[in-house]
Amino acid sequence: MTRLYLIRHGQSEWNILSKVQGQKDARLTDLGREQAKKIGKRLIDEDIDIIYSSDLSRALETAEIISSIINKPVIESREIREINFGLWEGLTLEEIQDKYAEEYLIWMKSPDKLTLEGAETLESLKNRVMPFVDKIITENKNKNIAIVSHSASLKIIILNLLGIGNGFYKNISLRNVSLSIVECRKYNNVLTLLNDTSHLKEL
Repeated sequence: MTRLYLIRHGQSEWNILSKVQGQKDARLTDLGREQAKKIGKRLIDEDIDIIYSSDLSRALETAEIISSIINKPVIESREIREINFGLWEGLTLEEIQDKYAEEYLIWMKSPDKLTLEGAETLESLKNRVMPFVDKIITENKNKNIAIVSHSASLKIIILNLLGIGNGFYKNISLRNVSLSIVECRKYNNVLTLLNDTSHLKEL
């Protein structure tokens, strides 16, 4: 059985400001680094074989902190970076609701139907992320694989590994340094953990 440990990056500077990050390269806060240490310690006994990370610094630094604790290599990739939010990147949620009220409503109600200038759709995100995920599953058969990425990318990975349409994107929430686990079994992919942050209780 191949097991995927799906980890969202720690708190970033733009998370605090409620700014849409997308592919802009916001860095971790001090709290974000402490969060990364907490999940790293949680993973010590999970026998992780390899860590794949988005190349954006908030994810990569999270992955490197985890790597320093569990002593496993990190492979970075552009393929699992966050969705490109186009014109929304760098804006706060309040600014988006003010300037792009109609588009924001679509994003909240039917995110798979949103087409935004200069941005990826959920379908194009799927077409970028999933071939890479399928490839690393094939190359790491029967191993435990950590993937450190971002909210939108991880939600798309979970939905598509389970054979669920992008329309259900709005029904999943992933907090900073949350852990979700998908087991790729002989006959089915099975979600055994979702959005767990029990390792953060002391913070």
